[in-house]
Amino acid sequence: MVPLQTPLCSELAIDHPIVQAPVGSVSTPALAAAVADAGGLGMLAMSWRDADAIRDTYTDAANATDGVVGANVVLDESTGVLSPSACLDACLDAGASVVSFSFGDAGPYIDRVHEAGGTAMVTVASAAEARAAVDAGTDVVVAQGREAGGHVQSDVTTMALLPRVADAVPVPVVAAGGLGDGRGLAAALTLGADGGWFGTRFVATEESGAHETYRQRIVDAPETATRFTELFDRGWPDQPHRVLETDEVRQQAGHDSDELDDTSDHEQIAQMPDGKPISRLADMPPLAGMTGDVEALPHYAGQSTGLAQDVRPAGEVVVRLVSDARAALADASAAAE
Repeated sequence: MVPLQTPLCSELAIDHPIVQAPVGSVSTPALAAAVADAGGLGMLAMSWRDADAIRDTYTDAANATDGVVGANVVLDESTGVLSPSACLDACLDAGASVVSFSFGDAGPYIDRVHEAGGTAMVTVASAAEARAAVDAGTDVVVAQGREAGGHVQSDVTTMALLPRVADAVPVPVVAAGGLGDGRGLAAALTLGADGGWFGTRFVATEESGAHETYRQRIVDAPETATRFTELFDRGWPDQPHRVLETDEVRQQAGHDSDELDDTSDHEQIAQMPDGKPISRLADMPPLAGMTGDVEALPHYAGQSTGLAQDVRPAGEVVVRLVSDARAALADASAAAE
């Protein structure tokens, strides 16, 4: 496959401008390694792991590929197993060469990534935030639009945000939110991005840690099937997120927050594969091997749902994204002539 080269590829030492979003517990070493093997950037979410698990998870992914695997650190102190500082230490100790930061001020941490010889990425929600991140030394900016799945830090759509950010900073920009196929990647490149950040599409892959029903729901859902909410806040209070509109979401929609606190906080509805209980409205998506009422858990997904036509290997997804983006760019060029 001929590389689709942009400045992002040179910055991250990858073949194609495709980043697999660090989709929480769904981002397994197998998923990150498969994306990296195909020439994209594989990512692992680290904030919900302890130090030993961070090192083991990164090592498993890195040992499975000759490509590039990165780690994400959430900077919001109200969530995560470790402090952001301790999480970053564990990521760097494990050998992560790319570290992305989100949901907070990355300024105090970027120099530590550079001192370790790594590349820093920062997710932003405005042009002003992008400029601040570059002033703090970030190497790459991720512009996240409101269409994104999972936890969202933007009030602006990707199409409106992306050109503003691209005009504001001199570093590579990655578009996040609403991208689900190669046409979306081509559109992002046309709007000034240097790459695309894909989360929902990679949830619906064979290597992801998502429960089978979760993956299939993403494939079957139309673009209108998501809800922007703060419903699933047990574990990350007051942080907006986008999920599929399941029966659980519809049933809870008419309740006020006090009622939900009183009736739902300690109700156990599902179990992790190791038997650990999961309460109703916890911020834990359905994972492979879970038992119980997994349908009531948050099915994090962006408005790109439905663009995934099937569940397939992640490496094949990368190949298809690149080929379809090339075709879309060629068609646009031909139409302009």
